[in-house]
Amino acid sequence: MNYLPLLLIRFVLATVMIIVLALVSGRALADSIRLATTTSTYNSGLLDYLLSHYAKVSDTGVQVIAVGTGKALKMGENGDVDLVMTHAPNAEARFLDQGFGIEAQGVMFNDFVIVGPEDDSAKVSAADTVTDGLLLIAASNKRFISRGDDSGTHKKELQLWQHLGTLPTFKGYLESGRGMGHSLQMASEMGAYTMTDRGTWLALQDKLALRLVLESDPRLINSYQVILVNPTRHPHVNIDSARKFAQWLVSSEGQEVIGNFRINGEVLFVPAAKPPAR
Repeated sequence: MNYLPLLLIRFVLATVMIIVLALVSGRALADSIRLATTTSTYNSGLLDYLLSHYAKVSDTGVQVIAVGTGKALKMGENGDVDLVMTHAPNAEARFLDQGFGIEAQGVMFNDFVIVGPEDDSAKVSAADTVTDGLLLIAASNKRFISRGDDSGTHKKELQLWQHLGTLPTFKGYLESGRGMGHSLQMASEMGAYTMTDRGTWLALQDKLALRLVLESDPRLINSYQVILVNPTRHPHVNIDSARKFAQWLVSSEGQEVIGNFRINGEVLFVPAAKPPAR
């Protein structure tokens, strides 16, 4: 029996399969993007909610890397991701000015709040402003957990302390070096105060022995932007798919999804799409 034709057919089929798999693999690679964003958008559950809706209109896979804003922007600077979504306006402005990012667009905002132990022994709830509240914590040497991780939350917290003319040096001031969820858990276990974005607080409050003690100061507004990594600096980035995802976030559909995200009936993020900054 001549097996040559059969072997030839198998060889051809195997070759075709290899080519098909290579094409599919290449397509999958082209249809995926890497997003560096903050732990607050991840811990709150917003990202999973957003991506479940985006999957209905796009085949692009979105790989999420949840880190502090400082680390997210550094990843963009190094070309390790295709776009970033962060919440530290000054750091973002430097990122853009130095040519690492393009097409910054406002996406949404929420606000920061101060939470603390149930007894609120520093009487922060009686303060009129966030800086007054921080001063009460420092003056009474109560424990305060700072993220200490160069995140947007950490940057904002340091700005608020600087309004008092000094950085915190009291003994009760501790740095977790972790994300918002871990920092809240640490504050809960230690009976300490901390500053958190409202979204993460609402998502986790039922699991914590803490209560909200200060809110609604205009200085606590927390705005988020999406920024594409500059393909001139890093030609390998998937700029087309990254741009499509960013455009969806600020589209009427994406903004509606953000506005509809709730926990226990409460809105966590307010849609706030703005035209590109540059």
